[in-house]
Amino acid sequence: MTMLFMTILFPLIGFLILAILRDKLSQKLATVVGVGSLGLSFLSALISGLSFLQSGQKSLTQHLWTWISVGDFKSDFALYLDGLSLTMMLIITGVGFLIHLFASWYMDGEAHFNRFFSYLNLFVASMLILVLANNLLLMYLGWEGVGICSYLLIGYYYDNRANGRAAMKAFTVTRVGDVFLAIGLFVLFVVFGTLDMSAINTRVGDTFAVNDPLLMLAVFMLIGGAFGKSAQIPLHTWLADAMAGPTPVSALIHAATMVTAGVYLIARMHPLFVLTPDVLLYTVGGVGALSMLVASFCAMAQTDIKRILAYSTMSQLGMMFMALGVGAWQVAIFHLMTHAFFKALLFLASGAVIVSMHHEQNIFKMGGLRKRIPLVFWSFVVGGGALVALPFITVGFYSKEAIIWETYATGNFGLFWAGVFGAFLTAVYTFRMIWITFFGQENHHAGKLSGMSYALPLAVLLILSTGIGALIHPPLADVLPASVGSSLHEGKHTAEIIAVGATAFGLLVGWFLFALNKGQMLGKFKQTSLGGAVYYWCYNGLGFDALYDLVFVKPFLAICQFIKNDPVDKIWGILPALASVGNRLLTKTQTGLLSSHAISFGLGLGVILVLAMMMVK
Repeated sequence: MTMLFMTILFPLIGFLILAILRDKLSQKLATVVGVGSLGLSFLSALISGLSFLQSGQKSLTQHLWTWISVGDFKSDFALYLDGLSLTMMLIITGVGFLIHLFASWYMDGEAHFNRFFSYLNLFVASMLILVLANNLLLMYLGWEGVGICSYLLIGYYYDNRANGRAAMKAFTVTRVGDVFLAIGLFVLFVVFGTLDMSAINTRVGDTFAVNDPLLMLAVFMLIGGAFGKSAQIPLHTWLADAMAGPTPVSALIHAATMVTAGVYLIARMHPLFVLTPDVLLYTVGGVGALSMLVASFCAMAQTDIKRILAYSTMSQLGMMFMALGVGAWQVAIFHLMTHAFFKALLFLASGAVIVSMHHEQNIFKMGGLRKRIPLVFWSFVVGGGALVALPFITVGFYSKEAIIWETYATGNFGLFWAGVFGAFLTAVYTFRMIWITFFGQENHHAGKLSGMSYALPLAVLLILSTGIGALIHPPLADVLPASVGSSLHEGKHTAEIIAVGATAFGLLVGWFLFALNKGQMLGKFKQTSLGGAVYYWCYNGLGFDALYDLVFVKPFLAICQFIKNDPVDKIWGILPALASVGNRLLTKTQTGLLSSHAISFGLGLGVILVLAMMMVK
């Protein structure tokens, strides 16, 4: 297990080499360092994982050094490995390596190539710290690390002001959640006197009763942090704009790293949430269902291929939160893993489409691409099939249908029907995206693609996105409690038939609207006042950005405009202004005439006499 820390060390060394030498390295050498460091990290993760599983241990801690020691407070830089962190580590390094390899092809010839890979390496190192940390403070270091890296990568093309604004938006919105998380950590430290996650999870049952107000405060703060990182309502508005970064960045953020942090946090601290069942069900599960439906409606109206996939990520994250909300902890992490496979595949395939289309991202300017780029086409078919959960042949079926079954098994039929409706909407917008992009008449001359760095990641992820990927079972039995649905079978086929039927009906609706009718019916509907309003509403994220602009941004800018001229200084400036006015008035009495002085003297003497008489009792 001595190699565990090397899983983080390799990408960190890669970052330092690329950041320090920067332009002194050739692109080829930078590729070797950037991609090779992730390859070595994945190899270290595999060796550490196999050694851990063969040892038969449930968990182990690798202490590296004492990070902070102030009075009674002590925080170690120590790594914690169990089935959950092992699963996350392999997803991050394995899928991350494939994304790095694809990025070496996608970014070929780009300016500041080395800078890009330095950020990418640091991103992965930060995420590994987040999931391997044995205490919440070290986890928070990784949490903030992925935040700053997302800012750097989303705004990578900073010459375009819109990209800079998107990066700032992602950084600002997620910081709101991070503040909530920090407050939650303070509360937990005050109660337990430690931030060691194992210690807190072990002692929480003896410290708090069910629905204890202080525990609920801590849990709500943790949820705020999770919603920010995992883009759930109301802290979701940054995710679609994060598409401003290069496409491999989108794949890394949406599939293997940043957005999964919130799901991991709640799963890791699940004993706290078990003692707050109403918060877990209605806040985590309910908001997850709402986020899934909102994202699905938004995806229906998008024309940018990457924004469609971005909203689908938000939707699938909502499914994971639904699973967490009904206590299906293992199912949520299983879907996190399968989603990493097929969403990385879809994003990398979309990057290949964009390169082939000379950096065009509007699906309505594509068409007929299935013959020009067949590997990308089949990547979309398999990845899209996993996204909509085509039965038996795709990996998404085994995890997504398991979530819907868990909502049914626990009797939460509101979440169940939300999941079914979400499956229908997902099928419609996924069919729309694939049909418009790859079928019909070619609207733009597309170039052919080649290269091992392009083909190998797509091929591996394509295989993992089929039913073969479902054969990988995360070792979570000793970490997370079993769900209700794992021991209950009555009604399972009914729930699955309803869910599969909703998917099939969605595909049928998509085929009718976009293949058979060629979008004419929707075009006529959009020309009506109602249809135009609905389309505009969905296209613009259901108005959340406009609402936040009205409630938060404009008042903030108004306050900034007000204090720009330093009103406090101006208030103090009233005193010298009054003195100046008094001086000007008094100077007018200095006429130099004896009569004026006599009158002034007389008036003053009269005032003094009146005051003296008033003081005499």
